[in-house]
Amino acid sequence: MKGSCLCGTIEYEIDSIDMPVTHCHCRTCQKAHAAPFASTAGVIREHFRWLKGEDKLSAFESSPGKLRHFCSVCGSHLVAERDNQPHVIVRIATLDENPNMTTQMHIWTSHDVPWLDYENIPAYPKWQPGR
Repeated sequence: MKGSCLCGTIEYEIDSIDMPVTHCHCRTCQKAHAAPFASTAGVIREHFRWLKGEDKLSAFESSPGKLRHFCSVCGSHLVAERDNQPHVIVRIATLDENPNMTTQMHIWTSHDVPWLDYENIPAYPKWQPGR
Protein backbone atom coordinates (compact mmCIF):
# COMPACT_ATOMS: atom_id res chain seq x y z
CA MET A 1 0.00 0.00 0.00
CA LYS A 2 1.43 3.37 -0.98
CA GLY A 3 1.24 6.75 0.71
CA SER A 4 2.40 10.27 -0.10
CA CYS A 5 2.46 13.87 1.00
CA LEU A 6 0.08 16.56 -0.28
CA CYS A 7 2.41 17.80 -3.05
CA GLY A 8 3.58 14.31 -4.12
CA THR A 9 7.26 15.03 -3.49
CA ILE A 10 7.54 12.19 -0.96
CA GLU A 11 6.16 8.69 -1.40
CA TYR A 12 6.36 5.64 0.84
CA GLU A 13 5.09 2.07 0.81
CA ILE A 14 3.98 -0.31 3.54
CA ASP A 15 3.50 -4.06 3.39
CA SER A 16 0.96 -4.12 6.21
CA ILE A 17 -0.54 -2.16 9.05
CA ASP A 18 0.68 -3.97 12.12
CA MET A 19 -1.05 -2.12 14.96
CA PRO A 20 -4.60 -0.79 15.45
CA VAL A 21 -5.78 2.40 13.79
CA THR A 22 -6.02 4.98 16.57
CA HIS A 23 -7.22 8.56 16.80
CA CYS A 24 -4.79 10.44 19.07
CA HIS A 25 -6.28 13.55 20.68
CA CYS A 26 -3.13 14.67 22.56
CA ARG A 27 -2.26 18.36 22.44
CA THR A 28 0.98 17.62 20.55
CA CYS A 29 -0.89 15.83 17.74
CA GLN A 30 -3.46 18.64 17.66
CA LYS A 31 -0.74 21.22 17.14
CA ALA A 32 1.35 19.13 14.72
CA HIS A 33 -1.63 18.34 12.48
CA ALA A 34 -3.70 21.51 13.01
CA ALA A 35 -6.62 19.19 13.78
CA PRO A 36 -8.51 17.93 16.83
CA PHE A 37 -6.85 14.50 16.50
CA ALA A 38 -4.45 12.52 14.31
CA SER A 39 -5.32 9.12 12.86
CA THR A 40 -2.35 6.79 13.15
CA ALA A 41 -1.30 3.14 13.05
CA GLY A 42 1.94 1.34 13.75
CA VAL A 43 3.90 -0.33 10.98
CA ILE A 44 6.85 -2.61 11.77
CA ARG A 45 10.00 -0.97 10.36
CA GLU A 46 10.69 -3.90 8.02
CA HIS A 47 7.24 -3.32 6.48
CA PHE A 48 7.91 0.37 5.73
CA ARG A 49 10.10 1.97 3.05
CA TRP A 50 10.54 5.36 1.43
CA LEU A 51 10.06 5.26 -2.36
CA LYS A 52 10.73 8.84 -3.38
CA GLY A 53 11.72 12.20 -1.94
CA GLU A 54 13.46 11.04 1.22
CA ASP A 55 15.91 13.93 0.74
CA LYS A 56 12.93 16.33 1.19
CA LEU A 57 12.00 14.93 4.61
CA SER A 58 12.33 17.18 7.62
CA ALA A 59 11.94 16.10 11.22
CA PHE A 60 10.96 17.71 14.48
CA GLU A 61 11.58 16.21 17.92
CA SER A 62 8.21 16.97 19.52
CA SER A 63 9.01 15.18 22.77
CA PRO A 64 12.24 13.57 23.99
CA GLY A 65 13.17 10.83 21.53
CA LYS A 66 10.10 11.20 19.29
CA LEU A 67 10.73 12.45 15.77
CA ARG A 68 7.86 13.60 13.55
CA HIS A 69 8.80 13.39 9.86
CA PHE A 70 7.16 15.75 7.39
CA CYS A 71 7.59 17.01 3.83
CA SER A 72 9.79 20.12 3.71
CA VAL A 73 7.88 21.30 0.62
CA CYS A 74 4.19 21.03 1.61
CA GLY A 75 4.42 20.32 5.35
CA SER A 76 2.44 17.04 5.35
CA HIS A 77 3.21 14.92 8.39
CA LEU A 78 3.88 11.37 7.25
CA VAL A 79 5.31 9.28 10.10
CA ALA A 80 6.61 9.57 13.62
CA GLU A 81 9.13 7.31 15.29
CA ARG A 82 11.14 6.57 18.38
CA ASP A 83 14.48 4.90 17.64
CA ASN A 84 14.01 2.32 20.40
CA GLN A 85 10.68 1.04 19.03
CA PRO A 86 10.34 -1.65 16.35
CA HIS A 87 7.69 0.31 14.46
CA VAL A 88 6.99 3.68 12.87
CA ILE A 89 3.69 5.50 13.34
CA VAL A 90 2.08 6.17 9.97
CA ARG A 91 -0.40 9.00 9.53
CA ILE A 92 -3.27 7.01 8.01
CA ALA A 93 -4.68 9.99 6.09
CA THR A 94 -1.49 10.05 3.97
CA LEU A 95 -2.22 6.60 2.51
CA ASP A 96 -3.23 6.79 -1.14
CA GLU A 97 -5.69 3.93 -0.84
CA ASN A 98 -8.18 2.59 1.66
CA PRO A 99 -6.41 0.53 4.34
CA ASN A 100 -9.65 -1.47 4.84
CA MET A 101 -9.41 -1.09 8.60
CA THR A 102 -11.57 0.75 11.08
CA THR A 103 -10.54 2.75 14.09
CA GLN A 104 -9.98 0.62 17.16
CA MET A 105 -9.64 3.36 19.77
CA HIS A 106 -9.35 7.03 20.67
CA ILE A 107 -6.48 7.98 23.00
CA TRP A 108 -5.71 11.13 24.99
CA THR A 109 -9.37 12.19 24.91
CA SER A 110 -8.65 14.13 28.10
CA HIS A 111 -7.14 16.69 25.68
CA ASP A 112 -10.29 16.98 23.55
CA VAL A 113 -11.05 20.50 22.45
CA PRO A 114 -14.39 21.90 23.66
CA TRP A 115 -15.53 22.89 20.17
CA LEU A 116 -15.28 19.31 18.81
CA ASP A 117 -18.80 17.90 18.46
CA TYR A 118 -19.91 14.97 16.32
CA GLU A 119 -23.50 14.70 17.46
CA ASN A 120 -26.52 16.62 16.23
CA ILE A 121 -24.77 18.74 13.62
CA PRO A 122 -25.45 18.73 9.87
CA ALA A 123 -23.16 16.72 7.59
CA TYR A 124 -22.86 17.04 3.81
CA PRO A 125 -21.06 14.80 1.32
CA LYS A 126 -19.45 17.88 -0.25
CA TRP A 127 -20.15 21.61 0.27
CA GLN A 128 -23.18 22.71 2.26
CA PRO A 129 -26.26 23.73 0.19
CA GLY A 130 -26.04 27.21 -1.29
CA ARG A 131 -22.28 27.36 -1.37
